[in-house]
Amino acid sequence: MSNELTIALAKGRILAETLPLLARAGIEPVDDLSTSRKLVFATNHEHVKLVLIRSVDVATYVQYGAADLGVAGKDILLEHGGEGLYERLDLKIAPCKMMTAGFVDRPLPRTRLKVATKYPRITRQFFLDQGRQVELIKLYGSMELAPVVGLADIIVDLVDTGNTLKANGLTPLEHIMDISSRLIINRASLKMKNQPIRELVDKIETAVT
Repeated sequence: MSNELTIALAKGRILAETLPLLARAGIEPVDDLSTSRKLVFATNHEHVKLVLIRSVDVATYVQYGAADLGVAGKDILLEHGGEGLYERLDLKIAPCKMMTAGFVDRPLPRTRLKVATKYPRITRQFFLDQGRQVELIKLYGSMELAPVVGLADIIVDLVDTGNTLKANGLTPLEHIMDISSRLIINRASLKMKNQPIRELVDKIETAVT
């Protein structure tokens, strides 16, 4: 059985905080991920390679065993559902909050609320728990535009600094949950490659603490 390990990393903000964490665990890519156009990267460990993909796809790559491990936000994991995955570690990086947001001076309709989000599963559950009926509008970007042009009453999205909301006249309203990035493992890989995965996870855990 091959002991080669593939780690799926998310592009963007999470990557900028993941790489220093991996470096503290002794794992460093041979190439500069920020300038290279490659998607698969060798590291200073012959048996460890990194794949760089969109954050929304990390859980899927790990679920189907295309990657043995991955780093994904808790938002992605909850939306994905976690099939075939083992969430092993809170890496305490890329922290933010998932919130509803809208116009603070605009009363919300008493009837069905229109909510724009790229997190329909989380959003539906949040309002279900409150006994509120909502119409979900799935968007993939520029979430803040939806209330501005009247597409939705409010949005559900991740909030970091809140600057983008503010620039579009919106205000965070209800806190849904705190989000951070997690280390996830493919369940089959954990059985087949238990020793190398455990050794790697121990190093990452030490780097976190």
